[in-house]
Amino acid sequence: MTVRRYFQEHPIVVLSLLLLLLVGVLEAIRPGAVTPNWFRTTVLFAAPLGILAAGQTLVMLTGGIDLSVANVATAAAYIMASNARHGDLQAVLLGLAVGVAVGLVNGLGIAVFQAQPLIMTLGMALVVTGGLTVYSQFAVTSVPSVPGFIHTLGAGTVLGFVPVSLLLWAPIAVIIVVGLRRTGFGRLLYAIGDNAAACRLAGVRVWQVRLVNYTLCGLLSAIAGLVLAGTINTADLGLANTFLLPTVAAVVIGGTSIFSGSGNYSGTIIGAMILTVLNSVLTLLDAPEPIKQILYGAIILLLATAYTRVLSDT
Repeated sequence: MTVRRYFQEHPIVVLSLLLLLLVGVLEAIRPGAVTPNWFRTTVLFAAPLGILAAGQTLVMLTGGIDLSVANVATAAAYIMASNARHGDLQAVLLGLAVGVAVGLVNGLGIAVFQAQPLIMTLGMALVVTGGLTVYSQFAVTSVPSVPGFIHTLGAGTVLGFVPVSLLLWAPIAVIIVVGLRRTGFGRLLYAIGDNAAACRLAGVRVWQVRLVNYTLCGLLSAIAGLVLAGTINTADLGLANTFLLPTVAAVVIGGTSIFSGSGNYSGTIIGAMILTVLNSVLTLLDAPEPIKQILYGAIILLLATAYTRVLSDT
């Protein structure tokens, strides 16, 4: 078996090598930087992105995209924090309900009314942002505060270096990875992404699958928002604004095709880690924000291009 063929059959190896390369660059820039504490911090910041990208992975497998994930994460976190005075459980449930509601509306628009996913989710992103702004001005009477157990979930550790958020992210990852590989619903996502028309002719109720899929994406976005709020111990109207493009980048770098029908969440996980380590490298370089944005985008393009070339058959 040639090296090229091996990489084609084991794409996760390519991603792992890219991740190790970035970690090596980080260590070369600042010797001694890669420590257990660095690992803890990296996972803390990768967990919200990884959970947010989980929903993006699910919808992209069916040929869709969700441009409202960051807005949903922000809304869920803000509504949770602004209602914390009424009780932690109620606040968390309200935050999660926001994600389910927005995901359901996205699913109805895309699956039932045949709206184009990009347009539908972009419109919902604007609706969520506008609605949240109105809510903050007229319904919030006290300073939003993150519940203590959510802060522990987002920023706490077990045994001194294992992030508590990893204990949430890991089960979510296992459920999605196993669900995509071993369940009928997971196989339907791949089938619909590959050929939705053929699925309809075979008797599959494609609209129901898409409805559930976008609802799950909304729920995962809300969970990511709560974790992010816990990580930084605050919630504001711009909490997750910078996470939209990284969610798409993590999915694409992870090997999920933008044309749908192929990919997996395992790659997305490593994609999220790659982006988080990349951000650490750029931070250590102390690059000005404009230069950081240029380097960030350029390296993402190089990673995606290199990965695609290695795995292509041509």
